[in-house]
Amino acid sequence: MIPAPEQSLPGNSAQPTPATWRHYLELTKPRLSMLSVTTAMVGYLAAVPYLEWSRTFFLMAGTALCAGGVAALNQWMESDRDALMQRTRDRPIPQGIIAPGSAFVLGWILCLTGLSLLFKQVNGPSAFLGLATVVAYLAIYTPAKKWSRWSTEIGAVSGALPPMIGWAAAGRSNPALGWTLFAILFTWQMPHFFALAWTYRKDYAAAHFPILSVVDPSGRRVSRRAFIWTVLLLAASGMPTLLGYCSWYYFAGAVALGGWILWSAFIFLNPDRRETEARRLFLISIAYLPLLLGLLVADRLIFKL
Repeated sequence: MIPAPEQSLPGNSAQPTPATWRHYLELTKPRLSMLSVTTAMVGYLAAVPYLEWSRTFFLMAGTALCAGGVAALNQWMESDRDALMQRTRDRPIPQGIIAPGSAFVLGWILCLTGLSLLFKQVNGPSAFLGLATVVAYLAIYTPAKKWSRWSTEIGAVSGALPPMIGWAAAGRSNPALGWTLFAILFTWQMPHFFALAWTYRKDYAAAHFPILSVVDPSGRRVSRRAFIWTVLLLAASGMPTLLGYCSWYYFAGAVALGGWILWSAFIFLNPDRRETEARRLFLISIAYLPLLLGLLVADRLIFKL
């Protein structure tokens, strides 16, 4: 049963702005959805022996629709808490611009359409992994944010599945490479989100999310985990070469990029610099991922190992 529109969320205005296509686009979190599409394409391009344009198009379209649908459903599920957070209270549902029921319907239409495209136009394994991503994000990660400080690690599973969707779309060749891409995405999310969570810890506390940055006001455990996971990220980023899928040129580039983000994670350990370094680590993580994945794909295409 679709819930009735909420009339009294804290962020609502008396006369909400009429919804436009831009508000519905915002509901799909286009930048985050594009990250899912990009990482799915990395998995595909790294594993495919040759490019099939029709399959490539439907892989991108199906992944984008699933990601957008998940984002809309996530905002529907968390609209009450979004209204309590400074950085999210201007989203369309808390502002009363889009009714929760409309977001619910839109989210499922996008998810089901995306899964159908993956199943009919790409292949069954990619659709299965797409479904696993939807279920893991909505049924496991989103509820876990309300009760577990381990929600970051739980959510990283769904965030690391898109490259596996691309790998499956390529025919599931080189399984070790597929799991290596999963490991890179999984470990990358840790310093990325721990830095973000520390920066906005007051927001998360106001929304009663018991994440680590809220239950650890000193920041010691947050920064320590960010550093440890960054070390593991460096190890994961070197695996494509050690397993014979990429050249030593890629390995050298991965080490250089890894040193960049590791140094920031190391400074994040310093309590006197933690506040400013959290923002810097977050920005470095945003730049790090496309540079590393772009280097990996370029190496695979050039050397064809």
